Amino acid sequence: MQSFTVHTGLAVAMDRANVDTDQIIPKQFLKRIQRSGFGQFLFFDWRLDPEGNPNPDFELNRPAAAGCSVLLARQNFGCGSSREHAVWALADYGIRSVIAPSFADIFYNNCFKNGLLPVVAEESVVDQLMQRAELGDYQLTVDLENYQLRDSVGLDVAFEVDDSRRHSLLHGLDDISLTLQQEQRITDYEAARGA
Repeated sequence: MQSFTVHTGLAVAMDRANVDTDQIIPKQFLKRIQRSGFGQFLFFDWRLDPEGNPNPDFELNRPAAAGCSVLLARQNFGCGSSREHAVWALADYGIRSVIAPSFADIFYNNCFKNGLLPVVAEESVVDQLMQRAELGDYQLTVDLENYQLRDSVGLDVAFEVDDSRRHSLLHGLDDISLTLQQEQRITDYEAARGA
């Protein structure tokens, strides 16, 4: 899993509440067996019109959003089904962090297991970030090492992350990697019991 320490990137505002996982990655794209390649289908039904042409009104299709890596959203981001593919699609697209007032629990957990940092911020902070992002070319620093959101015009806001999740992200450790850190203890345990 890719580690997350400090990331500075272009922030784009998605001023929508209750963005569900079926919009993030529609069900017809869940047949893939690998974790990569989902970025092209991110927000598929919003990004393309019924004829398959890019929807110029969709936030991520605007020229100013090209190369964005920080997504600003409203409350309850990632609600709906428990599909981990939603996080895979965001990460494959290039999103490293999503900042919102709240997240659906399963989506929030899946982010940490896949190297994407979900940041819970007060609604007033999200309002401020969105206003700045709407002006264009808004670079935002998401600093997991110091629990801070910063920009070049004076923003300095603290956020919270559980210590164990922070440790895993800082060191790029998914559940399997965390288990493998105990490989010698597991081997010793099995040897002592004749396994």
